Order: sequence, then structure tokens, then C-alpha cells
Amino acid sequence: MDALSCSPAAITNPRRATLAARRRGLSCLGRRHAENEGPGGRAFLGCRGIGQGGVVKNEIKNAGGQRDRTAIDFSDPGWKPKFQRDFESRFDLPHLKDVFPDAVPIPSTFCLRMRSPTEEFADGYPSDEKWHGYINNSDRVLLKVIHYSSPTSAGAQCIDPDCSWVEQWVHRAGPREEIYFRPEEVKAAIVTCGGLCPGLNDVIRQIVITLEIYGVKKIVGIPFGYRGFGDEGLTEMPLSRKVVQNVHLSGGSLLGVSRGGPSIPEIVDTMEKRGINMLFVLGGNGTHAGANAIHNECRKRRLRVAVVGVPKTIDNDILLMDKTFGFDTAVEEAQRAINSAYIEAHSAYHGIGIVKLMGRSSGYIAMHASLASGQIDICLIPEVPFHLHGPHGVLRHLKYLIETKGSAVVCVAEGAGQNFLEKTNAKDASGNIVLSDIGVHIQQETKKYFREIGVPADVKYIDPTYMIRACRANASDGILCTVLGQNAVHGAFAGYSGITVGICNTHYVYFPIPEVIQYPRSVDPNSRMWHRCLTSTGQPDFI
Repeated sequence: MDALSCSPAAITNPRRATLAARRRGLSCLGRRHAENEGPGGRAFLGCRGIGQGGVVKNEIKNAGGQRDRTAIDFSDPGWKPKFQRDFESRFDLPHLKDVFPDAVPIPSTFCLRMRSPTEEFADGYPSDEKWHGYINNSDRVLLKVIHYSSPTSAGAQCIDPDCSWVEQWVHRAGPREEIYFRPEEVKAAIVTCGGLCPGLNDVIRQIVITLEIYGVKKIVGIPFGYRGFGDEGLTEMPLSRKVVQNVHLSGGSLLGVSRGGPSIPEIVDTMEKRGINMLFVLGGNGTHAGANAIHNECRKRRLRVAVVGVPKTIDNDILLMDKTFGFDTAVEEAQRAINSAYIEAHSAYHGIGIVKLMGRSSGYIAMHASLASGQIDICLIPEVPFHLHGPHGVLRHLKYLIETKGSAVVCVAEGAGQNFLEKTNAKDASGNIVLSDIGVHIQQETKKYFREIGVPADVKYIDPTYMIRACRANASDGILCTVLGQNAVHGAFAGYSGITVGICNTHYVYFPIPEVIQYPRSVDPNSRMWHRCLTSTGQPDFI
């Protein structure tokens, strides 16, 4: 691999790593690489080797797992415009006109001034050109809003060694004045894949309601994820505003969820057979990879189909987005478990409460839940390596807390500390590695440690995972789901396909799917948010 990696010693001190790297002719960048992982699965800053003439070679993996090589010559005065052109090319949204250049748009049927939903279009397509509620196709949203003055700034994400400011714009989401589908010819399908997540029903509801406002009559739900495209025993579920009116009042998914499913050609065969020409896919990285493959297969067959994703991951690990739906609810519901652990620990003699929260490769839920509760003494996440034993280990700090406070509460993400556990090599239907239970391991090691040193300890372990996943969305997530669902429909009618919708710097945007699924988003150990968590818990480095 051409890109050089930071040394293990430098991982624990990003600032020192950056300064040392610059002296060696390297630039440690904020972009994380899937192949750059330190102890405990922690991703760290990738480094780009600066060769002669100031040329930086960067190697990353694209959505298909293949390596993309790009070279930026920072000695070239025109490197910024070149970088921006490359960025604009990567983030250009796939459109039906790419395949059907002669496609003719029609005036949008999305008219909020209408008193009732459109029943038919015998007299033409209604529109209101005076309504200034449409989004111009040239509208853009700034991807990054912080101008870092130095690579040593906390959380710095720099393109070049001098942290030059380069504007990076992405497409603004929303209804367009012209659309590329006639509503009476649309058969829209919605599918929810992967695991449960608060807000699934909210998104389903808003997609259906918005489709009906456009005038779509044929709306169906695909039962149990992609599996519903291949199992003849699973029939489509007709959807309408009447069906979904109150579905958001309960958790789970109206359509059901599952992992895995038939091959991409089989899925597209089924879509052709059923006449589906709009597909809305709710899921995480793996599900979006499937959606992108479906989009590509439809293009290959020259099918006039729009495939739009809505990112669903409770772990908040989708690239480039402020947050994904279900995350706020997960953090809020985690407070119940943390508070219970605190009460148990605080009420017992030498009580220790351990709470395991979701987060396979990203510790966002554990970090934010710890910050919100103010009751956590130790927060452990996959991105930050730690030792359990030894003079600087977690157990030694627990002993200190028992001696000084009388009790302690630990919050651990499910993907943390997997290096301590025996790997199962098993995978679920989505291809995810089945993780060993770090919560149980810490509980057992804690009991064993205090027993060996002759100090009584009352250890309680709480795993609220499935209770949190099954909750209905809270108010914050309800709003996010509503807007995401609406914008997914707007994107499909605008003729875009192979895209996903998300929130970026508080604005709603469209991204090409490959740009958000290259690897999971993770917590930056040098970010201000992680520093705030450490300030709140008061924990030391466990290395």
C-alpha cells in the first residue's frame, strides 16, 4: 500500500503524531481508512506520503472494495480547482437522463396550495409556478464548515499539510419544479432491511404520504427486507395514507426486517415482473451497497427506475452525515439503563454498574449517552484502545473509584475490546462478524479481580440493546424521519437514482450512495466531543 500508516506509538498521541509526520514529510489527515486500524479495532488517522515535488499519493477503498488512487500535486498552484472538480465529479448525482438523454420532464405535481390530494390528471398536470417552495437544481450545501488553521487543531480534517480551505459543495435536497415520472405510471415500493431501529415506521409513513401528494396510487411494502423479493410466500403489502396513518405511534417496522436475501439480478427481475419503478430502501451500509447494486443493474438493463436510500443505522456510523435516524432515541433510551446501573451501584456496598450499549465499530451512542447522563465514570468505545489489567488498566481505575467514591458506573460499546475476546469467525446474514460479548467479559473480569485482591464488590450488568431498538422514535428523531422520508420521494421524482438522503450541517442533502458506504464513520479520538466525554467522566488513558 502506497499510503503510509502512523506508528502504533503515535496513535495514542495524535498531536505528536501529526507534528512528527510533518517532519518526516507526511500529512496525517482526518479521513479514516478501513485498513488503518489500531489495537482494539480503533481506526486512526491515515497518513499520506509526500514525495518529490509535493505530490501526495492517497489510497482508499471505494464502495466495491477496490482501491482508488488519486494524486494531488500541492506544488501546483492550480491544485485547488482540480481538487474541487474531482470532488464535484464524485458527488454528482446519477440521473435518469444519464441513461435516457431524451427524457422530457413535466411540471411537478407536488403542490401544497392544493386543497385536496390529486385524484386524476385528465386536464393536465397541476402546478403553481408562482410558488417559491421548489429547490433549484443548482442549490448546494457546504459539506465542511470549519476552517482548521493547523493539522494540530482538535479534530482537524485537512486536505493538504497546510490545512488550506477548500470549498466542498453537495446537492441540496427538496422538491424540484420539474419531475421525470408521471404519477399515474408509478409503482413505488418500500423495503426495510437489517435490524430494527426507532423511526422506521415514521419514514415509511412519510414516504407514503408524500407519494400520495404527488398523485401516486400504487404504493406497496416489500415484507421482511430484500428477502421479500425472492420468497414467493411473501406478498406485497398495499400501502396508503389510511394504512400508515398511526403506524408511527409504535416501534418496529410495519413491513418487517431481515438480513440477506436473493441476488441482485433476481431482485431486479422481480421488480420488472411487478412493474416497480421507484424503490425506497431503508437500511445501513450493507443495505445501501445492495441499493447501489440494484441501481447499477437497472441502468445496465436500461430500466427507467429510481432507487433511493434512506440511511438507517442506530450506531450513527454513516459517513458525511450529522446523524442518522434512531440515534437520538437510542441515546435517550440508554439513559434509563445508565440511571438503573447508577442506582444499583450507588445503593450497594462497593457497587459497580456495567452498561453495554450498541456500537459495532463506532462508539457514538456510548459517548453521547455518557455525556448526557453525567453518571458514567468510565466510557469504553471501539475507537480507543484500552487495557483491562495492569497499572493503567480499567480494573485498577475501578479499584481507585471504589476507594474514593464507593461506587462506579461503566459504559461500554459492544464493539469495544474485542481483542480481549476469542474470535468466533461467525457472520450474520448481512456479512457482519458476530461479536463476542464484551459486557459479560468485563463483568466476569471485574468480579475476578476484586475477589483476588480481597475487596468485596457488588457488580451488576445491564444490556438494554433490544429494548432500545424496539422503541418508537422520540420527537427529535420523528422530525428527522419525516424530512428524510419526504426528501427521498422528492429525489426520486426529480429523476435521481443511486442516491441517499441525509442531514449535513443542519441542511438536508443528497449524496451518491458510493460516497457514504466506503467504510463506517467512527469517533475521532482527537475530536472535541470525545474530549468533552473524557472531561465529564474524568477517566485516564487505559494504556
